[in-house]
Amino acid sequence: MRRLSIVVFGWWMGLMALSASAVDLPDFTELVEEVSPAVVNISTIRRVNDGNAQFFGNSPEMEQIPEFFRHFFGDRFPRGGGVPREAQSMGSGFIVSHDGYVLTNNHVIEGADEIFVRLVDRRELKATLIGADAKSDLALLKLDADDLPVLKVGKSSNLKVGEWVVAIGSPFGFDYTVTAGIVSAKGRSLPNENYVPFIQTDVAINPGNSGGPLFNLDGEVVGINSQIYTRSGGFMGVSFAIPIDVAMNVMTQIKETGSVQRGWLGVLIQEVNKDLAESFKLDKPRGALVAQVMKDSPADKAGLQPGDVITGFEGTDIGLSSELPHLVGRVKPGKSAELNVVRNGREIKLDVVIGQLPGESGAVTASPAKAEARGNALSLDVRDLTEAEKSQLQVSGGVLVTNIYPGPAATAGIRVNDVISSLNNHEVKTVEDFNQVVEELPKNKSLPVLIIRNGNPAFIVMKVN
Repeated sequence: MRRLSIVVFGWWMGLMALSASAVDLPDFTELVEEVSPAVVNISTIRRVNDGNAQFFGNSPEMEQIPEFFRHFFGDRFPRGGGVPREAQSMGSGFIVSHDGYVLTNNHVIEGADEIFVRLVDRRELKATLIGADAKSDLALLKLDADDLPVLKVGKSSNLKVGEWVVAIGSPFGFDYTVTAGIVSAKGRSLPNENYVPFIQTDVAINPGNSGGPLFNLDGEVVGINSQIYTRSGGFMGVSFAIPIDVAMNVMTQIKETGSVQRGWLGVLIQEVNKDLAESFKLDKPRGALVAQVMKDSPADKAGLQPGDVITGFEGTDIGLSSELPHLVGRVKPGKSAELNVVRNGREIKLDVVIGQLPGESGAVTASPAKAEARGNALSLDVRDLTEAEKSQLQVSGGVLVTNIYPGPAATAGIRVNDVISSLNNHEVKTVEDFNQVVEELPKNKSLPVLIIRNGNPAFIVMKVN
């Protein structure tokens, strides 16, 4: 009897613990009821011509291709015999003003001929594209309507990792789907997304959620769901949202000027690892290592040099190099900013007048040419750059690697056609400069080497035995 009592008591305590845990979990019902009217479904129509239709035509083989594969292969599996058709896409968005302004992702409406917005009351309104910004993946739409429901805008800067967040959108076309999770990380940088410090969450996001709002528990928009990390095409526990602070800044600029201006330094930077930190006399890996300073750029005029490590911007410490573009991009062109820089192991401060980010920049590749063999302690052959190569690379000098042999350079990862422009913090303009620096290199120490590979400068670390 006693044993049975213990079992029953244990079961009861476990049930009570579960009940207590359930009470502590957030209840999203009121939040969803309050905010849903201002969340919208966005559909687009794009008129395309099936250029390959004469190959596939309306053959039985074409009809047997599942819609699943048509989605992934797109226009390579057209439906008609060279006749224009309408391609449709779907996403989400939300209303930010009573007079009909709507925010969504640029990739939701990109290339659309017509845009339609469907409200929670099943009204469908045609939208006008006011402006879009590809770099932040944001678009601003306008509805011809008044007295629309709007969402409260919060502060993404106040978000904390571990905080509950809620997403509402139309994954796979299922309108007003609610998912919840927590903030997994802040300030994430993604490939080719240098100007958005993404909010990472574990909220279930799938195709169709793009452009939809991310809420905190106060019902305030703190982000715009934009991307997912996936190997299967579906949600895998990692999703990314554009901070609402970034989105509102972009929206304001689009409304006021029709375009978006971003701050620009004019440097190419790279991460600082343990070996680079040692070679540049840093106490630990931190900051953004300047690999190249563009001629006549704000950084050039301020006196920044290759090999400088930017450790602070306007009072904000730079831990990772990816943090710097976010901070610079938010500064209005023409304003002055203070940089904390470590140069040759000494900390200095530089004032720079922020410029405007140019529209595009082209990559330059060094041209291979006949090598003039020059052996040295690094076990590689180099030659001087031609005037044409200097002009193409926009450099005043450097040496082109023409042959690599087993040795320090090969171990460090230097390749044929790399251009060496600095060695152990000494500028290298000619083969004569290079040979002189090589003769004086210290042994068994981490040495920084600035190379240009496929038009992109980068520091690598090398040790001479």
